[in-house]
Amino acid sequence: MREELRLSLIGVRFCFKTTGHGTLHCHRCGGDRPYWRLTGRRWIHVLRVPLIPLDRVVEHVQCRMCRTRYRVGVLGLPTLAAMEAALPAGSLAAVTTMLRAGDPQSGVARRRAIGMVREAGLPSYDDAELTSDLAAADDAAGDIAAPLRVLARQLVDPAPQWFLADLVRVGLADGPLSDDERGAARLIATHLGMTSAQAQGVISLTEEAASAG
Repeated sequence: MREELRLSLIGVRFCFKTTGHGTLHCHRCGGDRPYWRLTGRRWIHVLRVPLIPLDRVVEHVQCRMCRTRYRVGVLGLPTLAAMEAALPAGSLAAVTTMLRAGDPQSGVARRRAIGMVREAGLPSYDDAELTSDLAAADDAAGDIAAPLRVLARQLVDPAPQWFLADLVRVGLADGPLSDDERGAARLIATHLGMTSAQAQGVISLTEEAASAG
């Protein structure tokens, strides 16, 4: 009896503290949910008061709705909101890059670019917004890597090839690809995780289809 009492007074337990919060995609809830980021450490406790820290430290995130715990690596997965935003953002980065490499004032190329953005999830996108986005791209020195890499994590084959083909059609809308437009297509393919051979194959096939049509 005394031994049981001693064990209940002195022991080892994990103590956790909140070190962050945000939004994750909770698989159990089936949607985006708020989470706590928790860091825990083993402590020797007396009367449930932690007194001596031990060497083992663990970290996890916990859904604040269903209380399911996940490894911290789950935060690297996109939320549904991020997935919905990735395609329009990546498409905007791509079409502004292609237009800036060619003739950004070409009416037919601009219409093709606007159509690509609308199909990506911005149905009301128009020419005035394209003009604004082209100006912003000029001011930002055309930093397109981030939105395209986020998009690349969500595309599975052959979606990157389809995306690149649509972009090449923007460049082809007002005539054959220039060297700068070809370079823009290759750069975008690289950010999408495609090899040089894959990019060249898509570009060539899209050019052949355009000339045949």
